[in-house]
Amino acid sequence: MSADRVLVARDGAIVTLTVNRPEARNALDADTVDALVAAFEAIDRDTGIRCAILTGAGDRAFVAGADIKAMANLDPTGARAFSERGQRMGAVAEGLRVPIIAAVNGFALGAGLELALMCDFIIAGDGANLGLPEVGLGVIPGFGGTQRLASRVGIARARELCYTGAIIDAGEALRIGLVNAVAEPGKLMDRARAVAADIAARAPLAVAAAKRALHAQSGAPLEAGVAVERELFAGLFATQDQKEGMRAFLDKDKRAPAWKGT
Repeated sequence: MSADRVLVARDGAIVTLTVNRPEARNALDADTVDALVAAFEAIDRDTGIRCAILTGAGDRAFVAGADIKAMANLDPTGARAFSERGQRMGAVAEGLRVPIIAAVNGFALGAGLELALMCDFIIAGDGANLGLPEVGLGVIPGFGGTQRLASRVGIARARELCYTGAIIDAGEALRIGLVNAVAEPGKLMDRARAVAADIAARAPLAVAAAKRALHAQSGAPLEAGVAVERELFAGLFATQDQKEGMRAFLDKDKRAPAWKGT
């Protein structure tokens, strides 16, 4: 596995991961998927990290898709293994205690959009293009894209995008709820860092609990989701951060809380 497939840059409590295959428009092959999983796992081990940003090297692509050259000659067994690899990446990303912001620069197609959908937020650059065009190659999304897209935009929109393989621009993606925001030209990373800084300023255990609670509702009955929420809510009252946050709020000077992550 090439160590430079994913670049890691730390700025205080925020880490930025950059998929680094600009010569292939950052396409995902097995090594790149493995490098992303390793980077996500390293984030989870570092309790000083409060938020992550994921982007692609260069201006042309976030991730233009899976590496078609590496996929073209796969048999069903190899294709299943590749799908499992990508789906494990999604499980690791969604299981992180910290939120991940996808900063989508340029193309996010196929596995690239699937990668963005594994993140908690998607902020698109003004010139971004997004879609799941796999049916034009004789296949379907294999990294969880059908499921996560339907969860994000609703089943009707997901059917339209998956069946037609349509590629949409950032404005349309915002309109249908696929992305959270569209950044002005040249301001994508500034926008992502601002959101990340806002998250990093909050109680880290509470943010982690909120992420777990929100993931628990996906596809589950309301009763199951609120049961998870209830237990996470109650558990936070055993933390020092809860005590500190409420003391700071009640302080006559309304001081900023000093989070410890404990």
